[in-house]
Amino acid sequence: MTGGCSPLATRCGRLWGLLGLMLLTMPATPAQARALDVERDLCHAVSGTALGDDALPRLRFACRGTPDDYQKQSLWLRTTLDERPVQGGLALMLHNSRFDRLAVGFSYADGTTRWQRVRSGDFGSHWRAGGQILFDAPPRAVPVTAVTMRFDGLAAHQLVRARILPADEAGVQASGMAAAIGAALTLLLVSGIYSLSLAVAVRRQYLAWQAGWSATMLLWGTLWSQAHLALLPTMAGTATAQICTFLACLAIAVATASAVTAVERGRGVRGLRIVALLLGVGVGLAGIPLALIRRGDLSLLADLLGFAILADLIVVAIYLALAWRRGSVEARDFLAAWGLPMAVLAFIHIVDVNKDFWGGGSQFVMLVAATWQALWLAAAATRRLAQLRIERDHARDAEARAQTLARRDPLTGLANRRGFIDSVTPLLDRARVGNLPAALLLVDIDRFKSINDIHGHEAGDAVLCTIGQRIERWEGPMCTVARLGGEEFGLLTIGMEGIVLSRFAESIRRGLADCDHSVIVGDRPVTASIGVAEVRPACDFKQLYRVADEALYDAKRGGRNRVIVQRYRDGPPRAPSREIVLLK
Repeated sequence: MTGGCSPLATRCGRLWGLLGLMLLTMPATPAQARALDVERDLCHAVSGTALGDDALPRLRFACRGTPDDYQKQSLWLRTTLDERPVQGGLALMLHNSRFDRLAVGFSYADGTTRWQRVRSGDFGSHWRAGGQILFDAPPRAVPVTAVTMRFDGLAAHQLVRARILPADEAGVQASGMAAAIGAALTLLLVSGIYSLSLAVAVRRQYLAWQAGWSATMLLWGTLWSQAHLALLPTMAGTATAQICTFLACLAIAVATASAVTAVERGRGVRGLRIVALLLGVGVGLAGIPLALIRRGDLSLLADLLGFAILADLIVVAIYLALAWRRGSVEARDFLAAWGLPMAVLAFIHIVDVNKDFWGGGSQFVMLVAATWQALWLAAAATRRLAQLRIERDHARDAEARAQTLARRDPLTGLANRRGFIDSVTPLLDRARVGNLPAALLLVDIDRFKSINDIHGHEAGDAVLCTIGQRIERWEGPMCTVARLGGEEFGLLTIGMEGIVLSRFAESIRRGLADCDHSVIVGDRPVTASIGVAEVRPACDFKQLYRVADEALYDAKRGGRNRVIVQRYRDGPPRAPSREIVLLK
């Protein structure tokens, strides 16, 4: 798994590095940009919506206090500029807000005012990435002395974020913001697809929630940045802002579900789990009415929602920390992933960054934090699953080794009785299918007990090992060998019968008698008796063993160091007729 995703991880790392570099190089407030505060830098006036834009000279602007009672009317905001010409032209960049219509007028030193207009559902060519609307002052020989913004049906003046800056700098910022947002959205898409594929592969619920969170943030980032306007220009403005509000709340709910379900129930505190889920669901449901509200104090509601989100994140963090202390690896990974978004949320609630980061403000910072969280969790899940796979492979290897050892004689290394039965079964099946003869040879070391009594058990073990090494030579596709217990060995072969089988058994007897045990037992000869059961057609192992054992006892009673073959033709070993061959 880790090897297969390394190229993907490399590409994601490069994109994240590019995004981080852009974030670091974005000045908080460009030196030549002027951020406009509605209550401090702008004068305001309120009129009916039926009044034309050319009525601007007749309006009486108030430069103190705050505007009110404008939601169903027109709110005019005006700022004056010095008469020094701006190199490269002048531009006004506004962050998208909820309004029905927006008109921007650039007033010049000769008294002329040039207007540019957009409305909800039609931003024309003025929309830019990062949820911004750009208005370039028409170039003229005289400088711009004032800029006026007229909002019809504005939801809340606190949501107006505007900056005046040189036109060429506005173009650079718009291009940089588009590249940064494109990188963030690409990373969210990749992490979402990857988390979903992991969820399907390993059937983990929290990975599916994580994929849903990445998809929600991807959709939110696409709509907030206005990237969708390239395909759906009629969704500009209020409709997009309402959907973004709902998606932002939904993302918190899905992220909460992902973090909570990642922890096993036995490792988390049940009460905190319930509280976190309730807060997450509450934030998600709150997004529905907040998205539908067009009038009222949205800033107050946004602050209340922000505190609810902070409470949810704090409860989730405590839940994950306690689960981590109880040994949950997933809780540790989620706590590390949630660290940056929590710090960002706390920071933007304490410090106003809405006019910073080239106008992207808190939304852009949250998009970057969400990208970090998605990549961290995807990498953590990959690392965790890779560890589980390694542990599984080790367990399988250990199980395979244990099974092998369970079927092997620890002294000689040959198969034991259990392993012998497992290996002879397919051979006997093969003989029955092909109508081949089968033979079982039981080999017993003559007077082995006396070797142990005279020379000791270590000498006896050495003799068995030497015998085992010699018998192992006959192992092959048509013959399997084993130590059946004590000083008894077994060989099962198929395809040999008659004189060929008898010579094979005799060669085994002579080969064992020729083994050199002089270092262990001196000049004492070590011989073996062999009982052979030959059948055609093949029967099962128990019947073969019974016949071969009888033949072995006949060899022992007949004087040892000999081969006795019992042949059964065209019938099971229970048939009364048999042929006995004695070899010595």
